[in-house]
Amino acid sequence: MEILSFIIPFIILLTVVVFIHEYGHYYFAKRYGVGVTDFSIGFGKELFGFNDKSGTRWKFCAIPLGGYVKFFGDRNVFSQAEQEELLKRYSKKDQNKLFVTKPLYQRSLVVAAGPLANFVLAILIFSFIYMFAGKDFTPAQIQEVQKESPAFSAGVKNGDIILSIDDNKVSSILDVSTYINTSTSENIDIKVLRNNSQIVLKVKPQIIKSEDSLGNKINKKIIGIKISPPNNEFNRERLGPGTALFYAIKETWFVIKASLDFIVSMFKGKGDTTQLGGPIKIAKITGQVAQHGLIAFLSIMAYISISLGFINLFPIPMLDGGHLMFYAFEKVLGRPLTQRTQEGFFRIGLFLLISLMFFTTFNDLKDLGLF
Repeated sequence: MEILSFIIPFIILLTVVVFIHEYGHYYFAKRYGVGVTDFSIGFGKELFGFNDKSGTRWKFCAIPLGGYVKFFGDRNVFSQAEQEELLKRYSKKDQNKLFVTKPLYQRSLVVAAGPLANFVLAILIFSFIYMFAGKDFTPAQIQEVQKESPAFSAGVKNGDIILSIDDNKVSSILDVSTYINTSTSENIDIKVLRNNSQIVLKVKPQIIKSEDSLGNKINKKIIGIKISPPNNEFNRERLGPGTALFYAIKETWFVIKASLDFIVSMFKGKGDTTQLGGPIKIAKITGQVAQHGLIAFLSIMAYISISLGFINLFPIPMLDGGHLMFYAFEKVLGRPLTQRTQEGFFRIGLFLLISLMFFTTFNDLKDLGLF
């Protein structure tokens, strides 16, 4: 039963974010007249499904780790000659339903629509939370600075109010830990308000082995401060639709930017790759979060949706970003890349994805204490 408490929320979350992703592809494909033969949640053997009036087969499959939308006449078409050969197999009416006959900008929008749909889902979820559950705006006032800590050495003092961290505005007491731990800089710029004056201090965080609020082992950055709400009162406000949308877009952009900064730091050899996780870790965290109620579950869904959209924009063949990369080459060269060139890219992309899968799975098993 304990395993089911993790698996069921994970499957629900994954089904929603994958459906939204694939529906983004589906919506723009239909908008531009591309025929869609299959809309699948999961891979492998079909468990159940139905056909709509346009002939699309909507189905759920046995392996719920992803999904796909299959276009009419779908196949890998690399060279113009192959496209011409493909066209000979279809009538003029059916040719108009082929994805490969569409203008470059339409093909690009169909491909990009999946990740964009994930970002839109996250924005809607955050907006819903801010409107009905509220958003915290408690000032981040420092109550205590530990002696000999990084903050103490940098000159941080009791009573300072944190205004920003690495140019990220701190609008809530909850932002402080997030901005510190997502920073990829060796030294963090902390702007504080002290005696009506704004001061910028450089603090070098200390990394310690700790646990998050769910009890999972993490490498945590600390600077040695204790923050408490003024007069022990939290300031949580329900926002109107416009304000909620503003903060939802801001939060979504912050997660995308933090993810990009982390990827860049990994290429520089500075990123903490032990924090990378795969399906096992995501399922574990989803199950843990789901036990804290609907709002917590919706929050993790929003963050996973952003991550799915972000990862799919990587310029790796087999991902949406890989197709967009090919379209960029096509735009610059005035023609598609040759079949041999694209097949070479696909082999590299497959190797990278398999390597990433093994690496994240190893981290997951290590997190479970199996290594």
